[in-house]
This record gives sequence, C-alpha cells and structure tokens, in this order.
Amino acid sequence: MPSAPFFSTIPYGLNANELTSWILRGGGYELWRELYEPFGIVPFLGGNTGVQMAGWFNKEINSLDDLKGLRMRIPGLGGEVLKRAGGIPILKGGGEVFTALETGNIDAAEFAGPYNDLAMGLYKAAKYYYYPGWHEPGPALETIVNKEAYNALPDDLKAIVENACNAANQDIYSNYIAKNNSSLKVLVEDHNVELRRLPDDVLAELRVLADEVVAESVADDPLGQRILASFMDFREQVRDWHAI
Repeated sequence: MPSAPFFSTIPYGLNANELTSWILRGGGYELWRELYEPFGIVPFLGGNTGVQMAGWFNKEINSLDDLKGLRMRIPGLGGEVLKRAGGIPILKGGGEVFTALETGNIDAAEFAGPYNDLAMGLYKAAKYYYYPGWHEPGPALETIVNKEAYNALPDDLKAIVENACNAANQDIYSNYIAKNNSSLKVLVEDHNVELRRLPDDVLAELRVLADEVVAESVADDPLGQRILASFMDFREQVRDWHAI
C-alpha cells in the first residue's frame, strides 16, 4: 500500500502531535480505515517515537555534495530521497546497524533518537550525531484489529478498545520525550558526542526532493491521492497556525 506511510511518517511530514491531530480530528482515521478495509482489519494509533534524529555519520555534512556516494542505512521514502540526492540507501535490520557502521560497511545510519541510539551504543561507531530527523518527524506505531471481531463488540467495548489505543499512543510518546531528554544529555556530556545540525541549504534541497518522492509514490493510486491531499492540506494549515 503506497499510501500507508502517511499514517506513520513521511519525510517533512507531520510531527507526533500534528499526526495524532490529523488522524483523530482531521479526517485521517476515516481515510486510514478505508485504506485497510480490503484486508479486513481496523487500524488504531498505537504509539509514537516523536521526531527522530537525522542519524550518525562518520563524516561531516556541509553541503549536498557530501551526501553523494554516502552509504547510509535509511529505509522507506527517506531512503528514496537520499538516493535522489546522490546517496546510497542501504537496508539493514536494527541488530546489524552497529557492526555495519563500526566496520565501515556503511558511512552513516539513522535508527531512532537518543533513547534507542544510546542503548544500541551507536556513539561508539560514529563521531557525528546530526539533527533534525527530516525523514521521520513523528513516526506513529499502529494497532490493528480483526474487523469482524471488532464489529461484533458492543459499542461500549469498541469505545474501550479505541480509547485504550489512544492512551497507549500518548503514553509511549511521553516516554520517548522523557527518555530522549535524559539520553541526549548522557550522549553529549558523558560520551562526548558531536551534536550537529544539518545545514539549512541541505534541508531545503532534501525537502524539494521529498515532496517529489511523496507525490510520485501515490501518483497512480486514487485513494492515495485523496490521502495526500488531506495530509498536505492539514500540514499547511497547522504550520500556518504554529507560525503564529
């Protein structure tokens, strides 16, 4: 399903709070359930890691040219954006990331944020820790329920299922915020990690490429086109409001 990433995260998409708002109150839920309808399942929010980091790098990124030929562990639409910028996206499972980075098999890797990255010891394998997580600004997790079983429930139990999922979504997000705070402090102060921000011109170029990749991903999908329109309209409205 090419449009499924809209309900988790897309490059330069919505942050965790914005995504939750679009899904719960901006028409996202209706589109999400329509998308999953052919599979006999009902989706619910199930958590969010919050904005991730751009990743760990063994070289400085000062311009878009520094991404050319860069071998980076980065999946999904973000990987396609890197590819168009001249990089080489490489798919590796979480358990493979540290070794690949430490041995030079890859030059960079994104995984999550300080909480998970500290636990994985990625600071031992790369020198520079870049932000912001342009490729995953607020990745949602999902809970999926068998539609036939869900529809057999009385309304009060349906409400309990939905509200339990929403509570888990907020609880996991809150946990990530708290743990990322303390973990980043440990990475910088105890392990001397070099925290860097990607240059503005690099972020601007990646955004142009990202909008192209996202639009093309659903170009041949009528439902995907509707999801894209709803998502982008919400993104523009919420950013106008946040700018104020």
